[in-house]
Amino acid sequence: MKHEDHDDVTYEVIDDVAHVRLNRPDKHNALTMDMIDHLAEAAGRAAADRSLRAVVLSGTGESFCSGLDFASAGSDRGRVMRALIPRRRTAANVFQASAWAWRSVPVPVIAVITGHCYGGGLQIALGADFRFTAPDADFSIMEARWGLIPDMSLSASIAQLTGIDVAKRLTMTGEVFDAERAAGWGLVSEVSDDPHAAATALIDAIRQRSPDSVAATKALFEQTWYNGSRLSFPVEQALQVRLLTGRNHAAARKAGLARETPRFTDRQF
Repeated sequence: MKHEDHDDVTYEVIDDVAHVRLNRPDKHNALTMDMIDHLAEAAGRAAADRSLRAVVLSGTGESFCSGLDFASAGSDRGRVMRALIPRRRTAANVFQASAWAWRSVPVPVIAVITGHCYGGGLQIALGADFRFTAPDADFSIMEARWGLIPDMSLSASIAQLTGIDVAKRLTMTGEVFDAERAAGWGLVSEVSDDPHAAATALIDAIRQRSPDSVAATKALFEQTWYNGSRLSFPVEQALQVRLLTGRNHAAARKAGLARETPRFTDRQF
């Protein structure tokens, strides 16, 4: 599969980690329609690379992302309306896929947040598995200020993280809140003076485990989080059978018995 490189969303693999960066620093990485397309493309690229162990999402310059660039996006209303049409296979449209597609990448996806994280930027961050933020970052579900609702998958992602009263409050008001409050509401995983280092530490810890069991863990919770036991148990069973017959489980079992460090092959999932 051929992949194109883009200036506004860069994709770089360092060792076994894909670094995806929003790259409009002069605009606080405000999203254009091209960037939204390129984010979904980057997620597909990461999902297809079996050698990856993690993805880090970040923004160049001062901010993670200040939300949709209405001046840019509004210049092509036809493209915006076409992007709202859902895809039959996933039910997600182009806007939703740019944030939610990271849930289908079978490695941990970590958003590193600095500066502003507003609107669509917050929804992209909530689409990641983990969010590490600098203490001075600020957040907002900014769509209320434009007379809109968030439409880049927030209705699904925020429901997994906080209470419905918090979700309604932040969406109705569009208020700006700091990293400490974001952590208190469950919207970020950790506040750190060096969020990149915190993300790297987590990746190093996860890297010690089988890439197949990590992928299966992500699939397990993505497929069962909203389900009761009757729907969740068959998913557990099917994933475990796949792991039990895989090479990386054998490597983990052999190393565990010998009290050695396991040597894993590329992800089979």
